[in-house]
Amino acid sequence: MGRTRPVHVIGAGLAGSECAFQLAARGIPVVLHEMRPERMTPAHSTGRFAELVCTNSLRSDDPEHAAGLLKREMESFGSLVIGAARASAVPGGAALVVDRDRFSARITATLERMPTVTIERHEVTELPDGDVVVATGPLTSPDLTERIQELLGSRHLYFYDSIAPIVEADSLDTSRMFWASRYGKGEGDDYLNVPLTRDEYLAFHQQLVTAEVIELHDFERNLFFEGCLPIEEMARRGVDVLPHGPMKPAGLTAPDGTQPHAVLQLRQENLSRSQLNMVGFQTRMKWSEQRRVFRTLPGFADAKFARFGQVHRNTFINAPQHLDEFYRLRKEPRIRLAGQITGVEGYLESAAAGLVVGLYIALERHTESAFEPLPTTTALGALARHLTQSDPRHFQPSNIQYGLFSELNMRLPRRKRRAAYAERARGDLATWRRKFEIPAVVPVFADDEARDDSRMDVPPEVA
Repeated sequence: MGRTRPVHVIGAGLAGSECAFQLAARGIPVVLHEMRPERMTPAHSTGRFAELVCTNSLRSDDPEHAAGLLKREMESFGSLVIGAARASAVPGGAALVVDRDRFSARITATLERMPTVTIERHEVTELPDGDVVVATGPLTSPDLTERIQELLGSRHLYFYDSIAPIVEADSLDTSRMFWASRYGKGEGDDYLNVPLTRDEYLAFHQQLVTAEVIELHDFERNLFFEGCLPIEEMARRGVDVLPHGPMKPAGLTAPDGTQPHAVLQLRQENLSRSQLNMVGFQTRMKWSEQRRVFRTLPGFADAKFARFGQVHRNTFINAPQHLDEFYRLRKEPRIRLAGQITGVEGYLESAAAGLVVGLYIALERHTESAFEPLPTTTALGALARHLTQSDPRHFQPSNIQYGLFSELNMRLPRRKRRAAYAERARGDLATWRRKFEIPAVVPVFADDEARDDSRMDVPPEVA
């Protein structure tokens, strides 16, 4: 196959940005198509690449946690997303948490600087000729969604995803709050904690379950991803659900030595701690209701919100029915899908899918003989296993977790399984890389890539 023909990557979210980088850094020309800011989505607010809209956390960074292992595997190939995340990190306990503006600015500037990347800012409504990677994410535009439906001959599945609010730090009364990490992890003061007594929690719970929410259309199923349920949906499942979920007090003790009944954790959004994310408080309450309900929390009487929570429809395909193990469409193998549209769930997993698609195309372009997909004993291979070997009748998106991996051939106590999975993955990935002689690439970030003037904001007429 000719190396000079460009690969068209549609969508410059995390998957598309990672895929474009992996291809371009290996000498393969890329045309990167991004419709923002010409046409915005319901969730995005800028035209920068890899803009984070739901959370600024890439989840656990523990190398024996499945998410931490996935990060290490991506880094071994020179991941642009993980490199930018580490360069833009803010304190987040055991998680890799980023300053979202600096993160997206670094990724945008890096891709804009690469001579093998051509950037076209427009909406794609027809799939180009040649090799194509569709990485349009969960908010694929209606016209392109229709083209994909026509190509696949079946309707998309969908679920509803929610975004947590962000509050201005200086609008809070922090006298009843305290900085601490659960069980003292990280720096020990990575989260601002809002403790609630039982009576305060019960009053807040009542506000949640009676709040007005944005109604869905009659023809749309009320189907949420279980890992990202709106806070009010969780509250309706029972009064004790939140203290065992996003408001659990375990591992936290107030400065006066008391144990709270429930705790809201606030995570910093930027290096200056001027904005705080309400962790786990994704919601579809009406904005006026969010202001009213959340201001009943201790210290929130005068809270000002930089962003209210939102709900939006996520589109993804029935991957086991339509994708092969190389992320190619069975009906038209020149077209690959990457990111959340495939049915992986989460920023980290989306970027990982983009990285793997880039690697596979590079191998096709550079290798004469056939090659094997990544082992399903690795985190990268386990994601593809979920997408291609799950039951298509019951397929649902998933984050990376060890249940997606090939099973261990040994019986071990639960406390030792993570280490065994991680050790096996590292060895099998190293063997696969040596077999196909795949070198890493190295993303390089300029010192000024995180400045405010390096970002592409939405023009006033679009906003």
